[in-house]
Amino acid sequence: MRLKTLTNMAVAKLILKRSFFSFISIYVWGIMPGRTQRWISRIYADVYNKNWSKKLIKPYCKAHYPDPNYIDQFIPASGAETYKNFQDFFTRLWKVPPTIKTEHVWACEGLLCEYGNIDNLNLVRVKGQKRHLRTIFGEAGEGIPKGYYFSNIFLHNNNYHRIHAPVNGKISRIEHIPGDLVLLRPWAYKNPSLPALRNERINVDIVDEEGNTWYLSIVGGPGVGAIVLGDETSIESSVEAGKEIATFLLGSTCCIASPIPVTKNKIGDQVFMGEPLQ
Repeated sequence: MRLKTLTNMAVAKLILKRSFFSFISIYVWGIMPGRTQRWISRIYADVYNKNWSKKLIKPYCKAHYPDPNYIDQFIPASGAETYKNFQDFFTRLWKVPPTIKTEHVWACEGLLCEYGNIDNLNLVRVKGQKRHLRTIFGEAGEGIPKGYYFSNIFLHNNNYHRIHAPVNGKISRIEHIPGDLVLLRPWAYKNPSLPALRNERINVDIVDEEGNTWYLSIVGGPGVGAIVLGDETSIESSVEAGKEIATFLLGSTCCIASPIPVTKNKIGDQVFMGEPLQ
């Protein structure tokens, strides 16, 4: 009886937590004009560009990473010997990138919060209209072949925030879609992919060596200073699995439509850039 009561309380707390975040995201933050959201986000992001913000790095690492030497795996994004500010740490680079041992890898690090056949997943209600997940990928969405698999990876603040190519291939399309900057937290919504349908995003398509297209949608959120594409990320440029495509300056989600299924992970798993999908 006591166990059942505790379970019911835990479920109630989860529902309240989701309801609170959902209300704030959709009915407070979400009704603000996009211009206002971006203005507030720029102010928020700029705080982490201040020199004093580097003092936050050490306590942040202590609070979020069980490995006391976690930070030693990386170097500042600025190229300096020490981190100039918190943003310099947030966009950190690997000293030695993970070794790619397979043809198909995760493009980023984060929480796999939705997965399945793209045509079997539920429609999402956005501003009173039901939308298909294909809409996330913009103009190319309707052309995604049936049988493709959809993955939504939420990058929490403590994750590595660079996006990499999941396969060897050539970039065939880059598309910028303006939008809102609603909260990305997947537990705030009945459908965790709602923000990806509403928010500003950059879509990048990669045609692999077998002629199959991989669709990536790099989604911004509140506090995102910018989504910065790599210097060599352009249409017709060749990429290798694990090659960097883009960087988030605070906040992020990455959605992928792939021709092959994920067999190594399930919803709720933490996935890591460079690890195999199968």
